[in-house]
Amino acid sequence: MAIETKKLYLDFQRFKDQEVEINGWVRNNRSQKEFGFIDLNDGTAFETVQVVYESTMENFKEISKFRVGSAITVKGKVVLTPEMKQPFEVKATQINLDGDSLDDYPIQPKRHTREFLRENAHLRMRTNLFNAVFRVRSVVSYAIHKFFQERGFVYLHAPIITASDAEGAGEMFQVTTLAGKKPEENYSNDFFGKKANLSVSGQLQAEAYALAYKNVYTFGPTFRAENSNTTRHASEFWMIEPEIAFADINDDMKLAEDMVKFIIRDLFETCESELNFFDQFVEKGLINKLKKVLDSKFAVVTHKEAINILIKNEKDFETKPVHGQDLATEHEKFLTKHFDGPVFVIDWPKEIKAFYMRLNDDQKTVAAMDLLVPGSGELIGGSQREERLDYLEKRISELGIDDKDLWWYKDLRKYGGCKHAGFGMGLERMIMYVTGIDNIRDVLPFPRTPKKCDF
Repeated sequence: MAIETKKLYLDFQRFKDQEVEINGWVRNNRSQKEFGFIDLNDGTAFETVQVVYESTMENFKEISKFRVGSAITVKGKVVLTPEMKQPFEVKATQINLDGDSLDDYPIQPKRHTREFLRENAHLRMRTNLFNAVFRVRSVVSYAIHKFFQERGFVYLHAPIITASDAEGAGEMFQVTTLAGKKPEENYSNDFFGKKANLSVSGQLQAEAYALAYKNVYTFGPTFRAENSNTTRHASEFWMIEPEIAFADINDDMKLAEDMVKFIIRDLFETCESELNFFDQFVEKGLINKLKKVLDSKFAVVTHKEAINILIKNEKDFETKPVHGQDLATEHEKFLTKHFDGPVFVIDWPKEIKAFYMRLNDDQKTVAAMDLLVPGSGELIGGSQREERLDYLEKRISELGIDDKDLWWYKDLRKYGGCKHAGFGMGLERMIMYVTGIDNIRDVLPFPRTPKKCDF
């Protein structure tokens, strides 16, 4: 019977002495005079299956020369090996070569640098590290959908091409059919008849849908034309953006905390082998860190209080903490150590936050929140949205934003507007957090960064 490695590992006792068929790729092939061993991975599990083949097989010599990376089909009997590291092996009766792998196959059974593997991103998922990373990415993505769907949220496919800049930062990729021509700010001859860009966020569209469905979320690709070569920034990444109506910043924080804990809990149930691997080889203590998150109540501190804490310890920082200014990564990591776990920083100075965030009664801060987590810093950013049209228009004017393409967004404040809130979480930031991987390029299947658009 054809069987997947995952099913075999889950119930190997039931398959004792049974004939099975497995298709996969050779991770290693160690041949001796009378027998040989193939480590076979079929993609369904992190673990490989050890295949034993003997010299009595008709094509023994041929099998012994099967190279790493080759695709093969194995037929054989499941033999339990309780005394060995692996609880079972497959004693082959037949091994066929489905696809050869040439001698220059880059992913040989040895240690490779992550830089080398980025240059071979089309093959790197055949290593233990990236096999685990991208399986976790898949599981986390599904967990996010489960979390929102089980709570009755409507899934919105926000547009990828847009005429509005949700962040007001202007760092957007332009979409045009006038390549090589100068539109001179007159886009009437362009495809959409106006300037269009790749989306930096689906938030504004999610707000519109939240004011009809109450609870919605977007989950899709977003783009930033930010010329930043850091380990935490990429030009193309995936964002999760829920929006909840009749809700304030406290509801927003509760939703974010519940979501993070749901994802981690789901990972413990689904990716035990992968988490053990990361804990052993990537970030020592990762499992304890994640378990601690599940057992904790996230702390809350205002931006002003956070800066005061940092100033008391400013000798520890390269970047001096200053009231009214953003937090550096080192500040974020310090605060999570100070509070011994995740912490929400709320009530940010309005000058450093986006136009759509609700102005607090002090007229100086906005109802914004950033979730900081141990080891990573900022994981989530969100806010209560400004539902008062006059306040929104004043803020847009203060920031010098051209709002001609935001007419529909302002309409939402005219026709049945209500208090509402939401947040954004980069999927890649979450993957980095739960795996211990410290470079965003290593959690994106095919990373897009400045001067890099390979594959």
